[in-house]
Amino acid sequence: MLLCDTGLRETMVGTISLYDALGERQHTIYIGATPEYGKASFLERLEREIGRTKARYPEATYIGIADGAASNWQFLNRHTTQQVLDFYHASGYLGAVAVALYPKDLTQQQQWLNQTCHQLKHDSGAAAQLYEQMRELFQSQRHPQTIQDNLSAAVTYFQNHLHQMNYAFYRDQHYPIGSGVTEAACKTVIKQRLCCSGMRWKEAGAAVVLSLRTLVLTSTRWNQFWNKLNQYGFPVAS
Repeated sequence: MLLCDTGLRETMVGTISLYDALGERQHTIYIGATPEYGKASFLERLEREIGRTKARYPEATYIGIADGAASNWQFLNRHTTQQVLDFYHASGYLGAVAVALYPKDLTQQQQWLNQTCHQLKHDSGAAAQLYEQMRELFQSQRHPQTIQDNLSAAVTYFQNHLHQMNYAFYRDQHYPIGSGVTEAACKTVIKQRLCCSGMRWKEAGAAVVLSLRTLVLTSTRWNQFWNKLNQYGFPVAS
């Protein structure tokens, strides 16, 4: 978002979703925050929400889902028992392999991608097999530099996250495998309201708007907020 004083800065959003035993999403808590170096205050708020959720559902399985950013996993590893790399980020790296295999045949590239994405999602051990295939392809060094660089990025990504890519097991357990809820929240909480044409914000105003949007988007939270105000009031400086 565009701040008046410091220009374009990264705004933060997080979600906590509750799923039933069949993997159907039942409820989502949304959290948004204005830009902050280090994200300490935002992460503290997210931790408090996680703590309240765990207190209410102590027997639940806690799953962290994110892309490959190291900062996401430094946080999620502390609070979840199972970590899942977002499937769509993982599958996005397969395009580099398809181009390396069939550099001049778009039809073959698409056919290979469709088949390989299906295997990655449904076949046990598919991620490890793909990693070996792309590593051998990269080591052959018979590709133009751009293709070779893209292959290198794909190899590194899979190497770093193989332990989070057992999608066949996750699906058998009815775990979610995509971070789409959070990705969508980036749009619905932030972009649609704070990033329209010509908008720039003071931090205090943006923080108020984010608070209101997360209250509205989190089912029942708006009424809970006003019930608390009715019960305890709101301190006003004299």
